[in-house]
Amino acid sequence: MRKVPLVDSLRIIGRGSRNWVAQRPLVVSFEVTDSCTCWCKHCDHGGPKDDSRNLKPADYRRYMDVLRPCVVQVSGGEPLMREDLVEVVRNIQCGPGMPYTILVSNWSLMTEERYLALRVAGIDQFSVSLDFPDERHDQFRRLPGLYEHLSRIIPRLAALGHDDIVLNTCITSENLREINAAADKAREWGVNICYSSYSARRTGCRDYMLSSPEQLAILNRELDRVETRRDSTNWIVNAPTTMEATRRYFQNGGTPGCKAGLRFLVVTADGALQPCSMQFGRYPLDQHARMAREFTATNTCDQCYVSIRSYLDKNFSTLLRENVRGFFSLQGRDAPRESV
Repeated sequence: MRKVPLVDSLRIIGRGSRNWVAQRPLVVSFEVTDSCTCWCKHCDHGGPKDDSRNLKPADYRRYMDVLRPCVVQVSGGEPLMREDLVEVVRNIQCGPGMPYTILVSNWSLMTEERYLALRVAGIDQFSVSLDFPDERHDQFRRLPGLYEHLSRIIPRLAALGHDDIVLNTCITSENLREINAAADKAREWGVNICYSSYSARRTGCRDYMLSSPEQLAILNRELDRVETRRDSTNWIVNAPTTMEATRRYFQNGGTPGCKAGLRFLVVTADGALQPCSMQFGRYPLDQHARMAREFTATNTCDQCYVSIRSYLDKNFSTLLRENVRGFFSLQGRDAPRESV
């Protein structure tokens, strides 16, 4: 995974440090639509929704001015269903290299033209969902032909050399034995891989949760092998501490101490602040501090270890060290994003 250029890295680290001290969010996830092209078995979204109340592209600038995160996720639903997504991304940008912006998508609607336009608009990382390294992905996402599309477009765009595509594999009981096969597929396609963890809280279905001793033993074997495959390219995006915490999450059936609403939060498609995508208390834009007091300070939920949480569920020194090692450059000078 390519590193952020030096000057941009310093800007992001500086804002993140100030936000940590000031009790402001480090990461904001903008759910820009509730509609989706898939009906995934492990997700509470699916299919078309009423998008008439969605925020307009210009609205996102106001949210950025108030919340001032150093990292933004653009997600949904399926964000590529918005024809004005490039304009949304442009309005999220608040200066050279700020914020570090991640598009979370199933890529069913991705084309080379949209990929390049989104890069220019400000997307730093493209996170692409992959549950299985073959056509079983279509069955799990309930969208025929999706895997074939991914198998054609991902290698083609990876060959452009930007090193900004990351497969995201959510670990479930269904794909437990495919953890390293997904990494093999990432290598084959020339991209990176990140793992997240299934949460039953989203749908109420515990069928995809790991719980039996046999499942936990398989998980440990698969993750042991993942650890042997790391190299200096950071193609396995999760930090070792995150992998260890993933093991504990499944072993214990949860992870306490979540800082949703403080360190990270969600902005819904119609503009409300939520602590996370699975906690539905809604607050207006100017009430982040009240959300942190009312929700975060009393939150006892331990039922997820999704990617956005796993990146932030650490003390400040560990968070800074791991991000400098994996994503930010403190040496040399790279070409600015706009010239790529």
